[in-house]
Amino acid sequence: MSRVLVVDDEESISKLVEYNLQQAGFEVLTADTGTKALAIMAETPRPDLVVLDLMLPGIGGMELCQRLRKEGISTPIIMLTAKDDEVDRILGLEMGADDYVTKPFSPRELVARVKAVLRRANDEGSSEEGVYNCGEIVLDINRYEVTVRGERVDLTPREFELLHYLAKHMGRVMSRDHLLDKVWGYEFAGDTRIVDVHISHLRDKLERDPKQPEFIKTVRGVGYKLIRGE
Repeated sequence: MSRVLVVDDEESISKLVEYNLQQAGFEVLTADTGTKALAIMAETPRPDLVVLDLMLPGIGGMELCQRLRKEGISTPIIMLTAKDDEVDRILGLEMGADDYVTKPFSPRELVARVKAVLRRANDEGSSEEGVYNCGEIVLDINRYEVTVRGERVDLTPREFELLHYLAKHMGRVMSRDHLLDKVWGYEFAGDTRIVDVHISHLRDKLERDPKQPEFIKTVRGVGYKLIRGE
């Protein structure tokens, strides 16, 4: 049974999410502040996924997400936001969130997204496809590990999945819409910038010079492709 941590200071929202996740077979933990959430994430075993509200008292959702990523905690995060604002959504993704849901939301949709994110993370961890050698970048699916010039690099689950998909189709140009469909698995109507954000994160972590990438190339007007380097 997967464990989900729900972090929201609105009791009505927290109970709604908790009830629907429990009905779907998840074990649910709750926290109404960022401080309590940090304490839970410090425990062993950690929750398998976090549903995180953007607007929290004290330590806000953005800061909490950033802290977890800086501590090397790659647990998938789905961010809840009452702000239907592209800036907030993109900023949340830049802080390390894997997905977002805008309030008001359908509980069924949220449960479906939780399942999808967990399924993809688990699939990556159990894959037997082996090792992808992209020159200085080596992607080991069995170990869920990426090394660059021999040094291990920590990726979020979504970053790992995106790199894995590009590696499986080495040299092929993938449009943003295609990556959105295959990696995220559902419609982000008009929101292909989510792909750009994650590509930018990957370049920051993998490339010598993110502004002049050797491996993850942009094909103007089309999308991206992964090559073995120049």
